[in-house]
Amino acid sequence: MTLLTRYVSLVTASNDAFAQARSAERALELSLAMPACVGRHTVTGALCALGQSDQDWSGAYKFFNRSEWDPAVRFEPVLDHYIERFPSGPIAIAVDDTKGRKTGKKIDSAFWQRDPLSPPFHTNLIWGQRFLHLALIFPLHRSDSSSARSIPVRFQDAPVVKKPGARGTPAQWEEYRIRSREQNLSTQARATALELRREFDQRGQNHRHLLLVGDGSFCNRALFREPLDRIHLLTRARKDARLCMPAPQDSRKTYDPNLFTPESVRQDDAIPWKQTKIFFGGKRRKIRFKVVPNVLWRRGSGPRPLRLIVIAPVPYKLSPNARWNYREPAYLLTDDLRTAPTVLLQAYFDRWQIEVNHRDLKTNFGLTDPQVHSHKAVPRIPAFIASCYSLLLLAALLEFGPSRTADYGPLPKWRRPSSRPSIEDILRKLRLELDETRDSAGSPSLTAKSLALARAA
Repeated sequence: MTLLTRYVSLVTASNDAFAQARSAERALELSLAMPACVGRHTVTGALCALGQSDQDWSGAYKFFNRSEWDPAVRFEPVLDHYIERFPSGPIAIAVDDTKGRKTGKKIDSAFWQRDPLSPPFHTNLIWGQRFLHLALIFPLHRSDSSSARSIPVRFQDAPVVKKPGARGTPAQWEEYRIRSREQNLSTQARATALELRREFDQRGQNHRHLLLVGDGSFCNRALFREPLDRIHLLTRARKDARLCMPAPQDSRKTYDPNLFTPESVRQDDAIPWKQTKIFFGGKRRKIRFKVVPNVLWRRGSGPRPLRLIVIAPVPYKLSPNARWNYREPAYLLTDDLRTAPTVLLQAYFDRWQIEVNHRDLKTNFGLTDPQVHSHKAVPRIPAFIASCYSLLLLAALLEFGPSRTADYGPLPKWRRPSSRPSIEDILRKLRLELDETRDSAGSPSLTAKSLALARAA
């Protein structure tokens, strides 16, 4: 089996989600055209890759703004293969938000927001969309000397509630305050996590809990106050968060009046440092950490006990003869009181892979290139592109394994040796197989005949 046939089999596994056969056929065509597209990954760019530049283009747009199908169904093969590959242990899911620049002012979910690339001394604004991204972490380092891979399982539009404006009535402002509390990024992440919980329950994983790993934007009251059903949180916390211990049992109070911060725990010599090895950056590295159990966060989790994990600054050198530098320490809060700290630390370090997904989606898949403003198409196209990226990563993992093999061809001379394939390697391999299919079909584009040969290959 080739990468192309494996990818086609994963794409066609969700054909039952489409109401019509022609919608499933259109989904397969666009799923092959998006990775094969060179230049801007717009809908018309995909049609040119399909060799349909001289045909009616309305069918491709109607697929996104009229056809009835759920983008979440296209991620189901990732869940199935994860359960088959890792049948035990907690299910780590990285969660993050990302922003995409847009130019159209008629996009309902676009709004002015802070530019994450702006310098710290001058905040810039961008007009764009915000997306909520959840990726399943494949801990490949359990059985191989390869770094973990995060493969997206949800990618959805996460707009903010529009303000009424200066002429808004008091009733409109009151409605805005209520909706902004009910429809913010954290509440959407909570609802999506519960949806994934049901997906895993339907696959017989009731006995395993989900570990939602996020950055500091998800360390808040909306997620920590009310417990989630068999879902635990592991988020980065502020170094000046005000924590305390429970009040003595003979006291009528809930919280001890003596407050402390994660930074003070790091500087407290009375709390001993522990040491473990974490797989990160291609090998297992020693890190030091502290654990403080049963802490209370009055303004966040309330009376729910949490566990504080403090990670010591990791030393590194820019060159063999340079002086030692130290990275910033990290402070983690979790409501998981039973899992070993080593497992939680490994999941936190593996969470960085979701940042690789963001870079790949924006750079290699043109996440925000399509120019649409329909109410249905605006959230569907980014989710469709993310599903193509997700299934392509899974196809490469199933076909060639986690390491970079000779199937991908030699690296360019200017590239450093790599232990695992990049998304450029996978795209190059897929496009090469598509070119071979086109040559056998006698056509320079992805026509219906070449698609049929791709299915039969």
